[in-house]
Amino acid sequence: MKVLAAMSGGVDSAVAAARAAEAGHDVTGIHLALSRNPASYRSGARGCCTIEDANDARRAADVIGIPFYVWDLSDRFHEDVVEDFMDEYAAGRTPNPCLRCNERIKFAAVLDRALGLGFDAVATGHYAQLRTGADGNVEMHRAVDDGKDQSYVLGVLDQDQLRHALFPLGGSTKAAVREEAARRGLLVADKPDSHDICFVANGDTAGWLREKLGDRAPNHGGEIRDEDGAVLGTHSGSYAFTIGQRRGLRLGHPAPDGKPRFVLDIEPVSGTVTVGARDRLAVHSLTATRPRWCGTAPARLAGPGVTVQLRAHGAEHRAVVTVANDAVAVELLEPAYGIAPGQAAVVYDGTRVVGSATISSTSRDA
Repeated sequence: MKVLAAMSGGVDSAVAAARAAEAGHDVTGIHLALSRNPASYRSGARGCCTIEDANDARRAADVIGIPFYVWDLSDRFHEDVVEDFMDEYAAGRTPNPCLRCNERIKFAAVLDRALGLGFDAVATGHYAQLRTGADGNVEMHRAVDDGKDQSYVLGVLDQDQLRHALFPLGGSTKAAVREEAARRGLLVADKPDSHDICFVANGDTAGWLREKLGDRAPNHGGEIRDEDGAVLGTHSGSYAFTIGQRRGLRLGHPAPDGKPRFVLDIEPVSGTVTVGARDRLAVHSLTATRPRWCGTAPARLAGPGVTVQLRAHGAEHRAVVTVANDAVAVELLEPAYGIAPGQAAVVYDGTRVVGSATISSTSRDA
């Protein structure tokens, strides 16, 4: 099988490419150049947009003994991921750019080009497992390593994309992957993982948005109020906040009960940010739109194994999921906290990923 291995310059994608080659596939490595100017997204930090990462990927390909190329997808990445990220924050929502990148870049733009060039599959270093279900469909399941499982950010993949995907690391732990990289002589064996958004320098999302949004920002300041409408402070842009945020409020005095305050609501038009106690963040149900199903779209899912995950590294929540056309209703059997529109609700049946949808609204009524 002809396999295109997406190599970010990190240890995971390098070992994934090596395993694909060792399995007998005809492997070609590619590195995605996602920044028009590598210094404009990540400066002095490791991510997926640095010249250093491209060089690390090339050296790994040389050790594995496979051809290697760099594909410039910077314009597509900027339009489909970076612009979407800015638009979502400007509208008061909290997006996950990794999902958009997987959906629109790695398993849309890259896969389309790969198939056009005669490749059969795209291999990545994501931690997830693929299995063939009883109906013949390809099922995606959680990885063996719970701490590295990335099925949440892959929940946007449809059946056609899964049929052309390879995740060689899904059955391994991260520690085992690092040990294997060292045995193979890959210099990235001890390279640190990147945890921040790849195009936001130093992880300062608010500062990055302040610089990039400019006149597109819905406001450049507003009031921070409690639920009774009392003004507690001011801010320099509502896009700097997300639902459930505690730090960075810079309120001059504590709440009367002495408990910390959290962001409960963001109104981008007026610029008002409402804060309150943590228990006011409890979400009991939510609606989501733009569903992406990994297989056949369900009508209703219920039972002990049905859960939703609402953050990339968050807990699973038992739920009842009802689907009508492009609307997904989720009833949570126990409350979740700090859930914001724009985040993804990824539905699971046991370890199997059913699909993903974008949260449009939440209900805090018990």
